[in-house]
Formats: sequence, C-alpha cells, structure tokens
Amino acid sequence: MGNLPVWGLRAVLAMLLAGSVGVQAVMVPLLAADPDGSGGELAHLRVPFVAIVLLGIVAAQTVLVCVWRLVTMVRRGTVFSHRAFRYVHVVIGAVVAAALLVFTLGVLLAPGEAVAPGVVLLVGGAGVAVLGVALVVLVLRMLLAQAVARDAEAARMRAELEEVI
Repeated sequence: MGNLPVWGLRAVLAMLLAGSVGVQAVMVPLLAADPDGSGGELAHLRVPFVAIVLLGIVAAQTVLVCVWRLVTMVRRGTVFSHRAFRYVHVVIGAVVAAALLVFTLGVLLAPGEAVAPGVVLLVGGAGVAVLGVALVVLVLRMLLAQAVARDAEAARMRAELEEVI
C-alpha cells in the first residue's frame, strides 16, 4: 500500500478522534445540564441517555485507535500476523457494545407516550445496522485468518525451497 492512502486515512482518523474528544468535552456536559430546570417528560432518562452517549463515543474511539494500529501494521507489512487479531477482536467487541447501547436506548425510550413507537422502531433498526457492521468485521476477520494461514504456508514453502536449492 502506498503512503498517500495511509496518510489520508490517518488524517481522517485523527480528525474523527479529535472531533469525538471535542464532543466528549463540550457536548456531553451540555446534554447532562438542565438549563431551565423544567425537566420534561424524558427528564428521568437524562442520566442513562448521557451514559449511553458517553459509552458510545468511547466505543467509537476504541474502534478508531484499533483501525489506526491496523493501518500502521499495513504500512509496515505486518498485518498478516497473529498480532492483528488482537485489534480486530477489540473492534468487534466495541461494535457489539455499541449495538447493545443502541438497543438499550430503544428499551429506555419504549415505555410511555413521550416517544413515538416509530422512533423506537428506528432506534431498533439502527441497533440491527450496527450489529451488522460487527458481523461484517467478523467476516473480514475470517478473511484475515485465511490470509495469515496462506502467508505462513508460503513462508514454509519458501524455507523448504531454500533448503533444496
């Protein structure tokens, strides 16, 4: 892989990471605050909602850091090794955790009349979509496992060929 795509992806990852830190520092406290003190129908959900948002941001940041590490391994040519699985497993876990957070948000919004049932259904659909991303990463992990096995087999065959020569 050339340097341009690696640096481009790193720039995007750095901007996303900086943006997520900005959201954590500025937006999450604003979500937690109740400026007029009125509360409202969903006031009892303020703390769980802020916790879900905060944990979702942490899950996204975890994915960004792991993708950064995997891109570094690609640049060095070491991505087809067993060390890459550690990062892929963390990505899968973070995406599954994010899906569970979305489902939890749907469960919190479901009771009562404050939120329309269609919105709860949309939140559930978003949870299924996030879970689908985890399944895609799992399939990509299987492809990585095949590539690592083929790379090891090729190295073994090269070693045998060198012995013969």
